[in-house]
Amino acid sequence: MSELHIRHATLSDIDTVLRFWRDAAEGTSISDDHDGVTRLLTRDPEALLLAERDGLLTGTVIAGFDGWRCSAYRLAVHPDHRRQGIATALLEAAEQRFATLGGRRVDAMVLEANEQAHHTWAAAGYQREDHWRRWVKPL
Repeated sequence: MSELHIRHATLSDIDTVLRFWRDAAEGTSISDDHDGVTRLLTRDPEALLLAERDGLLTGTVIAGFDGWRCSAYRLAVHPDHRRQGIATALLEAAEQRFATLGGRRVDAMVLEANEQAHHTWAAAGYQREDHWRRWVKPL
């Protein structure tokens, strides 16, 4: 098995990432479109991390930091490449980014129904906080 390479996404990766998320990510977000990802990369060019093996996209995570909170979104590994340490490598890269930026704690958005993801996050040392609820309002 060849080496895993983790890098920052560029604007030229957007279409590939959106196709990847349709196959590998659970659920969709209102920002899962070309404009949404363009805004992310324009505002924070290092936020979207890609894992590649032999030039093939195998995983993603958005490691967003607004100066106050570290937020992890869109941790996704292609079904054909799961259980190979890709999610772990992506989370380690995200956590290193957060630490470099002065972050103190990571908040991860994880779908309730995605039990497989619960195991992944728990194995990486994350704990569920049931006393919080996410409140949203589309703009």
